[in-house]
Amino acid sequence: MVQKTLNQKLAILSDAAKYDASCASSGSSKRDSRDGKGLGSNDGAGICHAYAPDGRCISLLKILMTNFCIYDCSYCINRVSSNVERARFTVDEVVKLTIEFYRRNYIEGLFLSSGVIRSPDDTMAEMVLIARKLREEENFRGYIHLKTIPDAAPELIAQAGLLADRLSINVELPTDAAVSQYAPEKKPEQIRRAMADVRLRKDAAKEKSHTGRRPPRFAPAGQSTQMIIGADGSNDAAVLGQSTRLYSSYKLKRVYYSAFSPIPDSSAKLPLIRPPLEREHRLYQADWLLRFYDFRLDEITSVTKDGNLDLEVDPKLAWALVHRSVFPLDVNRASKEMLLRVPGFGVKTVNRILTTRRHRALRYEDIARMGGSMKKARAFIVADGWSPGALTDSADLRARFTPPPKQLTLF
Repeated sequence: MVQKTLNQKLAILSDAAKYDASCASSGSSKRDSRDGKGLGSNDGAGICHAYAPDGRCISLLKILMTNFCIYDCSYCINRVSSNVERARFTVDEVVKLTIEFYRRNYIEGLFLSSGVIRSPDDTMAEMVLIARKLREEENFRGYIHLKTIPDAAPELIAQAGLLADRLSINVELPTDAAVSQYAPEKKPEQIRRAMADVRLRKDAAKEKSHTGRRPPRFAPAGQSTQMIIGADGSNDAAVLGQSTRLYSSYKLKRVYYSAFSPIPDSSAKLPLIRPPLEREHRLYQADWLLRFYDFRLDEITSVTKDGNLDLEVDPKLAWALVHRSVFPLDVNRASKEMLLRVPGFGVKTVNRILTTRRHRALRYEDIARMGGSMKKARAFIVADGWSPGALTDSADLRARFTPPPKQLTLF
């Protein structure tokens, strides 16, 4: 076997990491400067962007330690039976890349995942060693996100949590039945045990000892997970139901949704085409409504008959169109709970409305200045000097928000 250079390994293992959605975005058109025009690219792999709680954008080196894997998950491009070019970083190579990229101001942290080599314990031990060398030998204080191996020994995951800012453990698919069908070597109950262990260790790290001292911080940025959407037949109600249980049971920071991408030589059980990216986008919007807008799962998923989200309009607008009897709402009198259900109103806009209306009556123009998307909201609110009249109940209201029809081509 010809020994690969570090740059060759980086090209292979950064490209292989693009399938992990835990710190990535999707749905953008591909743009690059390889034709000699312009600068930069939004299609390359290797550096991704995550967002801190205060809104800062953090650039991360996003790589796999290796794309060799002993598992044969049907949906994974790196499964053991897949015919892909393989590569593997050494521990010191990952440390070197991270430090050199950081010194050049390319990145502010590391997102490290890996295929499973030899055994889950061996793989996890190498990932922990990388984080330890960065922290203790290189004094690296940047952000580290480790994608942990749920089958690894709990003490290894415990060590990872003391070194990394965030841990993530993938639940893989929306249902246990789907995991058993497409990834039989992975056990959903073991995945949940590992997530529960991370939660318990993180909770314990918040408690002071009898001397008043706090234990070392454990995964201070919390834990997250990822689900592949569209590989099995689960509808959006099942996906969001799983997310709701994960958030409540394990105090996750985020559930990431990754639209299934067809891969070469895949199982006949898998679909031949990927689900529309709009579905992934709608799931994120619905996830936000469940977490920050006090919507219940059944409210979001009962809008359509099949339990899937409406792809033409966002979930909040879809709910409002079905429940027009609730509207229009008076922005000067409605409760916070109801204002959060107005299409086009975000949490910040609603808080500004509540603060300002204590002092004076709000007009249409005031709401627009506060950040409300009036193109959506105008049909659902009443303000001082503004009433939507018959617009709320108009037959063509939905058509005002849906994209115009497109002529399909045969070629």
